[in-house]
Amino acid sequence: MAIFDINSIIIVGTLFVIFGVFLFFDLFKRNERYGYLAYIVALVPVNFLWFLGFDVLGAYLILFILWILCLLRDLFGVSRKNNPKQINDILLYLVLGVIIQIIITAILPVSITEMQTNTIPYGFFYFPDIYRLSSGTDVLFPNTQILLAFRITASVMIGLVIVPLLVDLRDEEVPLPVFIIIIGLFILPFLYLSYIWFPVAMVVLTFLMSVILFVVLLLITRSGKEVQKKK
Repeated sequence: MAIFDINSIIIVGTLFVIFGVFLFFDLFKRNERYGYLAYIVALVPVNFLWFLGFDVLGAYLILFILWILCLLRDLFGVSRKNNPKQINDILLYLVLGVIIQIIITAILPVSITEMQTNTIPYGFFYFPDIYRLSSGTDVLFPNTQILLAFRITASVMIGLVIVPLLVDLRDEEVPLPVFIIIIGLFILPFLYLSYIWFPVAMVVLTFLMSVILFVVLLLITRSGKEVQKKK
């Protein structure tokens, strides 16, 4: 159970304010790129909540919401002609945030065993166990509404990453072998989506989404040989 006193509340509030500063860093008009650090700063209040005993699934739900806010901010910047943001930079900081969070899951729960509650270990890493039964019952531990919100936010976040990349690749010259690399980059996100929605069909759903992505890439990209063929 989460332990909140006046000190904890003030600290949590301050950490979210710091995140807000980086989220809206462009408003300060300093012409610096520190706004991207919001992807990493978002980890601080979320993991502090987890440290206080906040439900691990709820903590990840908040983290995904914060990352979605960052993605919406940056993708809006991409669409603006006067202040575009590079999609590659957005993905770089998002992936960096994910990697740091994975490292944190291998450190904090080991040092503070209470943080292992409602988690499942994968090697050295502790992730939310969304399919764990509560002790002595046939009921899954997460609140069903929180679980549904978690699934939706995770899906939206991955969608916000995939769609801009597809838009960026539209009408670009992409050889067929490169498709394998692009699809390979999305295997882990596809596996994760399949796991949180339908774990029994995880492999099959991942294969289906990979095929759909392959077809979409065929439709929106060019081989570069079309002009040569016309000649």
